[in-house]
Amino acid sequence: MRCSAAVLLAGLLGACASTTTPTAPPPRVLVFGEQHDQVDQQRQVAEAVATLAARGHLRAVVLEMADRGVDTRAVPRGADDAAAREALGWQQERGWPWVQYGPVVMAAVRAGVPVWGGNLPRAEMRAAMTNTSLDAAVTPEIADKLTAAIRDGHCGLLSEDMAPGMRRVQIARDRSMAGVVRDRLAEGQGGVVLLTGAQHASRDRGVPWQLVKPDVVSATAIRVVLFEPGSDGLVADERRVAAVTQSPDRCEALKAKMGTPAK
Repeated sequence: MRCSAAVLLAGLLGACASTTTPTAPPPRVLVFGEQHDQVDQQRQVAEAVATLAARGHLRAVVLEMADRGVDTRAVPRGADDAAAREALGWQQERGWPWVQYGPVVMAAVRAGVPVWGGNLPRAEMRAAMTNTSLDAAVTPEIADKLTAAIRDGHCGLLSEDMAPGMRRVQIARDRSMAGVVRDRLAEGQGGVVLLTGAQHASRDRGVPWQLVKPDVVSATAIRVVLFEPGSDGLVADERRVAAVTQSPDRCEALKAKMGTPAK
């Protein structure tokens, strides 16, 4: 389903007006799945956060771009960007340019809405790679999708023996973000926005799949928004068009980093 930004923001995390009924409960979780090098996608998320917060519909923002265990609750509305970065332990070197993601964070801070880190802390990633119990945390079908996406994301350069460990890290990261979102929902009324990568946002394998617990969060309480172009093969409730930022060839850069001769 494709909706305009105005229609999307017309109600709390809602669907297109043409499909919304007066008795339908509004989704409580709005998941934005983005591509990290696409500036217009983050801009649209910042706009959505500001609008929802201004209407009193937002209780928290959760980010993949900051680790679980940090938040901006102690950051005043009038604080500068440096205070928010410090509170979130922002790690620019991990591929999260503040110039792109800062507007999302500051839109929430200015509105008095806390921002929470949701990602698996780096210190826990090595343990996740060898935690075979994570293999049973998804179905075999989902495991195959995750493995294929990981291989594709590494341009076919990933050795076969590394794929299972990286899939476990992906699952652990999804579970970490789902846990933070679930905790925020348990605190009271209001919606939660999650900003994460498109693979993590896909309904059929990522955070939404891990988030659903019938006694806590139903599938209908979640709305997934992906951007196009760039979200082929992923499952969403809505796709929004975003301007494309031209970026260097990712695979050529990865080949150079890994010392693999370019073809």
